[in-house]
Amino acid sequence: MDILVIDDDEEMRRHVVTSLGAGGHEVSQAADAAAALALAGTKHFDAIVLDRLLPDGDGIDIVRELRRSANSTPVLMLTAVGDIDARVAGIEAGADDYLVKPFAFVELRARLLAICRRGARADSPAAVLQVADLTLDAVNRTVRRAGVSIALQPREFMLLEYLMRHCDELVTRTMLLQNVWKYHFDPQTSIVETHISRLRAKVDRGFASGELIETVRGEGYLLRSVASSRAS
Repeated sequence: MDILVIDDDEEMRRHVVTSLGAGGHEVSQAADAAAALALAGTKHFDAIVLDRLLPDGDGIDIVRELRRSANSTPVLMLTAVGDIDARVAGIEAGADDYLVKPFAFVELRARLLAICRRGARADSPAAVLQVADLTLDAVNRTVRRAGVSIALQPREFMLLEYLMRHCDELVTRTMLLQNVWKYHFDPQTSIVETHISRLRAKVDRGFASGELIETVRGEGYLLRSVASSRAS
C-alpha cells in the first residue's frame, strides 16, 4: 500500500514510517497540516495515518477538509487523547478508525489493513443508487431528489448511502453504528438519532412526493421504495 503518515513528533513518525516500510509499504510523511493537505491533494494514497494534534491545526480539521474535497482515502487517527468524546469527534469528522497512543505497531498495521479492506468492498457496489425520486451518486458524492440538488455532510451522505443500499429493509441502530460509524461499541450518545433527524430534514421534508425514511419505533429505521405522505 501507499501510505501517508502525518505526525509532528519526529521520533514517533520515524518509528511508524520504519515499521510500515519494513512491511513492504510505500510511505510518505508530513509533519504539519499544510504539508499533509498539499501531499494528499497531489497524490493518491491507499491510507492515511494522522496524528490528532499538529502544530498548525487539529487532525480533525484535516479529515473534514479531505472529505469536503471528496477525498475518501481511509484515515486512521492517532492520539494521546483516549476518551470517548475524542473518538466520537474523530469518527464524526470522517475518520475510519482511531488508535490511542501508546500502541503496538502490529495493531497499527492490522487496523490499516482493515480500513483498506472496508474501502475496497465499498467500491464494488453500484455507483449510482435510485430509490423513488431520490438519486445518490457514490462516485461524484452528489444527491438529488425530484431534480433538486441536496448538500449533505460526509456522515449524512454515508448514512443515506447505507439506507439506500438496504432499501425496504429494517436497519437497526446497532447496524448503523457498526457500518456507518464503524463503532463496535455503543458510545451512549444520540449520534444516530441526531443524524437521522438532520438527514430527514434535508431529503424528506418539503417534497410533494412524500417521505421515504421511516422510524420503526423501538426497532430502527426503514428507507421505503414508495414514499409515504404521513410523517413517522
